[in-house]
Amino acid sequence: VEKRDVSDVVDFILSLPQGAQLMILAPLSIHKGRSLKEQLEILVQQGFSRVEENGEVKKITEILDPGNVLCSNCQYSVLIDRIVVDDDEDLPARLADSAQTAFYEGKGECTVKVLTDSDIESRSFTDRFEADGIIFEAPSVHMFSFNNPVGACPRCEGFGSTIGIDEDLVVPDKNLSIFEDAIVCWKGEKMKLWKDRLVSAASIFDFPIHKPYYRLSDEQRRLLWAGNSYFKGLDDFFVHLEEKSYKIQYRVMLARYRGKTTCPECRGSRLKEEAGWVKVGGRAITELVSMPVSELKKIFDQLELPDYQMSIANRLLKEIINRINYLSDVGLGYLTLNRKSNTLSGGESQRINLASSLGSSLVGSLYILDEPSIGLHPRDTARLIKVLKNLQDMGNTVLVVEHDEDIMRAADYIVDMGPLAGRLGGEVVFQGELPSLLQATSSLTARYLNKTEKIPLPGLRRPWNHFIELKGASENNLKNIDIRFPLEAFSVVTGVSGSGKSSLVNKTLYPAVAKLFGGFSGRTGKHGTLTGDMHLLHQVEMIDQNPIGRSSRSNPVTYIKAYDEIRKLFADQQHSKINGYKPAHFSFNVDGGRCEECQGEGEIKVEMQFMADVYLVCDHCHGKRFKDEILDVNFGGKNIFDILNMTVEEAIEFFLGHKSSYTKKINSKLQALADVGLGYIKLGQSSSTLSGGESQRVKLASFLTRGNDSG
Repeated sequence: VEKRDVSDVVDFILSLPQGAQLMILAPLSIHKGRSLKEQLEILVQQGFSRVEENGEVKKITEILDPGNVLCSNCQYSVLIDRIVVDDDEDLPARLADSAQTAFYEGKGECTVKVLTDSDIESRSFTDRFEADGIIFEAPSVHMFSFNNPVGACPRCEGFGSTIGIDEDLVVPDKNLSIFEDAIVCWKGEKMKLWKDRLVSAASIFDFPIHKPYYRLSDEQRRLLWAGNSYFKGLDDFFVHLEEKSYKIQYRVMLARYRGKTTCPECRGSRLKEEAGWVKVGGRAITELVSMPVSELKKIFDQLELPDYQMSIANRLLKEIINRINYLSDVGLGYLTLNRKSNTLSGGESQRINLASSLGSSLVGSLYILDEPSIGLHPRDTARLIKVLKNLQDMGNTVLVVEHDEDIMRAADYIVDMGPLAGRLGGEVVFQGELPSLLQATSSLTARYLNKTEKIPLPGLRRPWNHFIELKGASENNLKNIDIRFPLEAFSVVTGVSGSGKSSLVNKTLYPAVAKLFGGFSGRTGKHGTLTGDMHLLHQVEMIDQNPIGRSSRSNPVTYIKAYDEIRKLFADQQHSKINGYKPAHFSFNVDGGRCEECQGEGEIKVEMQFMADVYLVCDHCHGKRFKDEILDVNFGGKNIFDILNMTVEEAIEFFLGHKSSYTKKINSKLQALADVGLGYIKLGQSSSTLSGGESQRVKLASFLTRGNDSG
């Protein structure tokens, strides 16, 4: 489907040989309410003198002669102009005027007939996006964006998922076949009639009713849901339930299988159907964005377009190929372009930012990267170092906060902070080049780099006899694998970036186990069955690097529930009892003891129009977050603000020196933070200032403290 304009008509005519004779015509359009005779009379009034009647040019006045009978079944075209191609410099302007008139009179259609010695060659042009009677929407940039209402799928509004029938609830055990009642809603005396229709007709269209559900192909699964002329599928079944929803039992049944599911209209692409009709090199945008970057690179490297299209796309293709190359260079060739940002690891997000910086081609800039090797397999570290060197070679300065040995060895200059963490850190232990660092005796980093210090391997590995087994895992690029996970053991899932670790553990194993305990309602990755010693499990927890709290009021000591005991401790002091202070008075989240000027924040936000907001220390409490009378309450010479300002290690030492019914509980919770290597963070430090790894370890500490409430 192509849309033409005046310039296309002019270019075609000017490409004809000198002396070529031609006619520019427009199909005769009869306005509603007019007869053919009236329309021809109006043409005469407009200045047109000839029309083509069934291929023969005639004067309009002859056709309208009272002695002639008008042919109502004839095909008429208005003759706009007759031209001979020559070198006249005014010819292009005349052609443009005639083509414009033809498009107007022909309601978007124009015909050029070239007269040769023996025949007539005809070429039609249309300025409408139309074919076979279908008028298409003219493509625009917004048509290919799911963030714009022009391009977003009308069913899911660009989200890719809707509240509908959840396949995991309809087929909870994917190791069963259709014959073995894999479809749980087709059980029972009445509902099994739907299954019986499929079973009895399956041989006609070769449907494998005895094959486990997870081994069915995508086409077979779509057939099961859509149905055909021999049986009604699951879609029709749930439509039937909707029609019967005035009965309570059908409403209950619908609610049992309803959940978040892939949008049935766009199949998760988030774009409306029309966006898939536009293709470049035979592929739609929905196909391209679902391919791994490594495959996409091959397609664009080999893309061949007609000369005219290539002249338009040349600059765009260059930018596309450059950006795809940058993603490959930073080790993200396994990602697809339609991957959601919230499913990326911290390291992947950083490397995407790095790729966008490479694409900007800035010079003379300072790039600061915070641990870009997070989640990166050692195989890809060399590629990352190469990218960082490329940034440097372009005339930029690259500053990396990193622990990775290979990146440290590749650096031109190293600054080692320490000597330890928290109050024992904050000093420059070493600054210089790598050879000098390896000789430094005061650097803990150097002792590990020169192998003086090592992480010892365990001499004894724990044996295991119990396991859970996941069969038929085929989410994303998993190849229908079966795998066992030992129980009561320390197991690691490793592999190169993009090999399927997250698909296996985060998207398949965790949701599958969580659903058994009723703690997960999202989508589970494609798999067959989950078997093994499930009776040994009582709970499953996911500890990721997501922030533990974005509010300034959230902090580590509240997250692990140690602050509850600290508040009880201060409320139990004599001064608190005399004044009637309760544990709530020592909270900066509720009215009572907090500073009401800053609402317990310790700072005042000043909103600036057109500029970033400014935060000033509260001049009422001077950043201490509590009223003066609350700060008068002391335990061991420290008030509540002093406690929050301690590091975890300082707090453990402090509470060990003061015996109380509460201090043992407090220390058992704080010790978990120290055990995971967070002894240096302050108790009241805002959670929003913690790194991804620190947030992950705070979560781990909170799980370690469960069951220790009794001390």
